[in-house]
Amino acid sequence: MFSLILYEPEIPPNTGNIIRLCANTGVALHLVEPLGFEMDEPRLKRAGLDYREFASVQTHATLEHCLETLGRPRTFALSTRATTRYDAPTYEQGDAFLMGPETRGLPQVVLESVPPEQRLRLPMCVGNRSLNLSNVAAIVVFEAWRQRGFPGGA
Repeated sequence: MFSLILYEPEIPPNTGNIIRLCANTGVALHLVEPLGFEMDEPRLKRAGLDYREFASVQTHATLEHCLETLGRPRTFALSTRATTRYDAPTYEQGDAFLMGPETRGLPQVVLESVPPEQRLRLPMCVGNRSLNLSNVAAIVVFEAWRQRGFPGGA
């Protein structure tokens, strides 16, 4: 239905939580190297519990390879530097959500490769820096899934 792309993720528990999110929402997870951990990292496994077998997870050497593999989907980039609210677009089946590394976000060149109206942000209180990566992933995935009527959900 949707794809979630983590560009150079760094923190195993965040990726583990996102694996669990993807398993429970039918979203395909794509990880772009380099990863800040090994896929058999105990903290990744603990956060994802036993959901890894229920999630579609692929690793890609580059973002270009990932997008090519996905057939060049309409891509939305999540960033605190964006201006479009996450709930403004009308999401379509096949859309992809791109998120950057936890400590630095998406590189400017990657962010600028996405049209401005597809660069999304979540509202936050003034003066705060950012939300946790796995929380942002959950908010955006559930908004997109809600808009589509929760297909496959019980």
